[in-house]
Amino acid sequence: FIFTMDYLLRLYVADLEDDRYSGIIGRLRYLPSFYSLVDLAAVVPFYVDVALVNTNLASSQFLRMFRIFRMMKVEGRAYSTALMLFDDVFYQQRAILATALFVGITTWIAVSSLYYLAERRNTDMIYCGGSALCDAVDTSLCTFNSWGIVDCTAAGCPPTVNVQEPCYNMYRSILSASYYSLLNLFGEFPLIGQHSPFGKLVGTIVAVIAVAVFSLPAGIIANGFEQLLEQRRCTDKDSETSNQLEQEALVQEKDLDPQMYTASRDTLRGHFYNIFHVSTSNAAKLYCNLLNLLVLGTSLTFILSTSNFTFLTTNVLRGFDVFEALSIIVFTLDYLGKIYCITENPYYSTSIHGRLMYAKRFLSVVDLLSFAPFWIAICFSAQKSSFVKFMRLLRWFRFERYTKAFTTFDDVVRLNYDLFVVTGFAAFILWIFFSAIMYLAERGNPDDDTAIYYSTVPQAMWVTLLNLSGESPLCNYTILGKFTTGILGLFASGLFGIPIGIIGSGFEEIVIDKESESRDVEVLDEQEMKSLIVQAPPSFQSTTSSSQTIAYQFVNGVGSHAAVHFETLIYFLIILTVGIGVLQTVQGYEDTLYVFEWAAVFIFTVEYMLRFYGAPEDPELKSNHPFASPWKIRLFFLFSFYSIVDLLAILPMYLAYFMPGSWVDKHDEYLRMLRLIRLVKLDKYYPSITLIDDVLRLKRRPLIVTGYAAGTLWIVFSGLLYLAEYKDTINDIDNVPIYGCDSDCTMSDRFKSYLDSMVYTCIHLTGDYPIITYTLSARAACFFMVIAAVGVVSVFSALIATGFTQIAQSKSKAKRSNESLLASIDSCDDEDWYEQQLRLLKSNNTGPPPSRFGPVVDYWQIQVNELLNGKEDAGTGAVTWTSFSCSIRMFRLLVIIANVVAVVLETIPEVDKKVGNQPGNLFDMFEEFSVFVFSTEYAMRLFSARKNRNSLYSPLVYATTFFGIVDLLSTAPWFIEQILFKANVITNGSDVANVFRLFRIFRILQVEDFIVAFSKLDNVFRASKDVLKATGLMAIIIWVGCGALFFIFEQNNPNWRECDESIPLRGNISSSELGCYDFESIAACNNYYGEGMCRQTAFANMPDALFYTAVFLGGEWGVVDFTFMGRLVCVFLCVAGIALYAIPVGSFIDSFGAVIGLSDED
Repeated sequence: FIFTMDYLLRLYVADLEDDRYSGIIGRLRYLPSFYSLVDLAAVVPFYVDVALVNTNLASSQFLRMFRIFRMMKVEGRAYSTALMLFDDVFYQQRAILATALFVGITTWIAVSSLYYLAERRNTDMIYCGGSALCDAVDTSLCTFNSWGIVDCTAAGCPPTVNVQEPCYNMYRSILSASYYSLLNLFGEFPLIGQHSPFGKLVGTIVAVIAVAVFSLPAGIIANGFEQLLEQRRCTDKDSETSNQLEQEALVQEKDLDPQMYTASRDTLRGHFYNIFHVSTSNAAKLYCNLLNLLVLGTSLTFILSTSNFTFLTTNVLRGFDVFEALSIIVFTLDYLGKIYCITENPYYSTSIHGRLMYAKRFLSVVDLLSFAPFWIAICFSAQKSSFVKFMRLLRWFRFERYTKAFTTFDDVVRLNYDLFVVTGFAAFILWIFFSAIMYLAERGNPDDDTAIYYSTVPQAMWVTLLNLSGESPLCNYTILGKFTTGILGLFASGLFGIPIGIIGSGFEEIVIDKESESRDVEVLDEQEMKSLIVQAPPSFQSTTSSSQTIAYQFVNGVGSHAAVHFETLIYFLIILTVGIGVLQTVQGYEDTLYVFEWAAVFIFTVEYMLRFYGAPEDPELKSNHPFASPWKIRLFFLFSFYSIVDLLAILPMYLAYFMPGSWVDKHDEYLRMLRLIRLVKLDKYYPSITLIDDVLRLKRRPLIVTGYAAGTLWIVFSGLLYLAEYKDTINDIDNVPIYGCDSDCTMSDRFKSYLDSMVYTCIHLTGDYPIITYTLSARAACFFMVIAAVGVVSVFSALIATGFTQIAQSKSKAKRSNESLLASIDSCDDEDWYEQQLRLLKSNNTGPPPSRFGPVVDYWQIQVNELLNGKEDAGTGAVTWTSFSCSIRMFRLLVIIANVVAVVLETIPEVDKKVGNQPGNLFDMFEEFSVFVFSTEYAMRLFSARKNRNSLYSPLVYATTFFGIVDLLSTAPWFIEQILFKANVITNGSDVANVFRLFRIFRILQVEDFIVAFSKLDNVFRASKDVLKATGLMAIIIWVGCGALFFIFEQNNPNWRECDESIPLRGNISSSELGCYDFESIAACNNYYGEGMCRQTAFANMPDALFYTAVFLGGEWGVVDFTFMGRLVCVFLCVAGIALYAIPVGSFIDSFGAVIGLSDED
């Protein structure tokens, strides 16, 4: 009733809000407005349900949730600003966004098709959770019929009259695969452990390449939003009032900081003030360092006390308690001393009020909380709880006095207050709204594992929060749930991420602004420039022709064509041997291409000997050791970085061969991984690893500040998650035998100690949540991690990434400007041959050549060209189309779309079965018609290419351009398929025939004729080549290197082990029988029980490890229960690896925008 009266009154006074709504016509115009529709959706369903007796009142209750959008327009504040910002970004980027969306949609369809091919017969992808008739189905017993329909009768789940397919393959068609492919393109892999080998290959391609292409629309929106925020900041900074208030606030903040004031030493209190607050004297500095050591010591005792190390005896733990008690006394006296002497500061001079003002400061509250719970526990409890012990970790905020990192939050909030409030409130409303939608969609989900998270709206808010932050930990949704989560991933998560992005970008901006020591990042210092020139082998100059000089020049590709070819051969052999090393980890391929491996080792040995012999001519070694003899320089080379890399890459092969049965030979499986280090040899030619020290120097101060902030948040949130989960025996998890739990495991088995919690917290702080079975208190901690901590922690990684990019660009510019062969750089260097020739034709206004077959052919070539490509005005370059040519283009576009739709429909088992596989069926007839259309068009384009300037007036050039290749591929697979049919090589309906049919999906690339996108990708790569060379190599080294480490450390991790049901999990000591988890390796288990009885589900070989690592580097942790060494690799990737790996993607997005038209920069 209240909402109804509210709406009627708003309708009555609508003309007061806007003159357009005056009168009856105006009121009718008001009805379809946004807020009017929101109000109507809030009240109309109620009256409909009341009027219609047979309707269900609860069925329309979700419409009432639209009332929440009314809150976005409250008196005195327009909370719809967030939506308006999004609208502005879309409007500004509308031209390029259409191109990026085409790229994204095409990538999505292509990936869905590849996944369909890879997984449509994978029994691990069979899902039975949607049927109440089946429980714990062994899907390996299920079968597929010729149409792709699943039959699980042998597994105890037969079809019924009402449910024809109780179990189905999640990739049964392109349409069903599209949802899971969309999640993968978001960077989410909820089915990571169920993919087939071919599916993992597709997943690796998706994680390494496709995610970058698909992220173009999101990246463009993010860049546009960043530019819009920067414009608003500049506008605010131009405001005199804003500047004055900001300056006053900064002055007040400076005056209120006790460290900024030095008291007089005439009084005892003043002397104490300088000790406690300023630390000016040596004694004060010593006291301050003592407190810092106590902070580190008490934190370490808490961490160790939660662990189960053998040296932690009762006496040791009792010593920890004594140390903590002494520390508490010191911290208490320190706090009281600070309170006592603070009145020496003029701003805290009043006895009571001044001390209260100081006590309310952030660091004062932290100091109080770090010891007060201890005294409270002493007074009211005999034992100190883990929470009291956890409060020790808050003392880490004491280091804030050195970095001023967290006080920056106040600056961020103050500078972005209005924007933060309106976008934060809009994000909050979206969170509630979509939580309600997901509750209504999934509360009745037949899959209990999914429905349990949506039993109530508050329960649904947990997973919806993760969805809005870009996470998709669940995927077995209903159709409405899949649609909603797709919308969340595509659009809502971008709006929800605005306030988080404001925190992160604002924090980064202020930290960098406060850095007064940093030099200009665009200019390298003189020493670095000299070092860079020395590193460039092509610029080597020598007046001598000694054998040493010849050897040095030869291995660096200088001086002759043979040297250049030898250097190219080394490139090829590095990539080849790395590929061989990866393949040889697969069971059954251990000795594959062994001869090639030995040949490569021999060539690498020759290369190393030449480098060793020519080392005295290395300019860098000569400059570093100007007075050393040749043999002494060779000795320095022997212990250099690249020499050690070369030796590690070749010595294990010789040692294993000449020392059979030795330790080296027995551990050859692991030493083979050293061959992968050959990738680092490429750093000689494209510096990447060696740039890290430059990055650390360039960003030293900001990295210290942000590193402290990130580290402190990591420490604190690790403690919070540990406290919330170490006694959690309710939430079940999979078996984790390496952590001491073989069955009925719970979250408490994961969070046994604080060190365990640190690994999972580190993953969460990167924005990923592979674990969601948390208690309420743990979810609350995760909420704050999602909202605030992720934005701040990401700044540390972002600084490393931006620093690396800046160094790579700067050194590339310096190298190009100092290379003698590139003394004068033409403005067309970034153009390929085709673009140069096209530019010449346009600049010279060159017309088409006459046809050699006479004027009649010449006439028809011109007519066909104008029909297909329009008529171009020679002066302005504008293209005009006749009505007939427009109709032809529209017809062609419709045929392309219809082909894509037909391919998708044909993969749906029910549709395919209905149409049938008989010759002349509907799909075959439409395919023949389409082939005729596309073949005719291709022939016409070849015929008219002599009159098409974009084809350089050459049919051959057209055939080799992107458009020509796409046009050829649109029909060639059909003709090849028909030839194979006639030769009885394949049969209709076979898997090979289906692959050929699926090629039709790539006809969507012909839309390129309407929206230019993929044909410009080569320009994009050229525009970002300087950064891509260094950062791309860095990404590959991190990917392959970490993949090798994960393989070594995790290939025998029992957490990823599965055994036949006949094998017990643990053996019987009395009978000496071994169980599944008792073996050190899968090979030992299979040797004992028989081949195939035991298998490793993750990291079984290097290709498998590379798949998982590629997913990890995309920020998605599909598995997390690593060994101790695997956890160290995991933490490295979280801290720096993911950021460095993402640099090429960011550079690619920026270059795409620059080439297509995002920015005006060259």
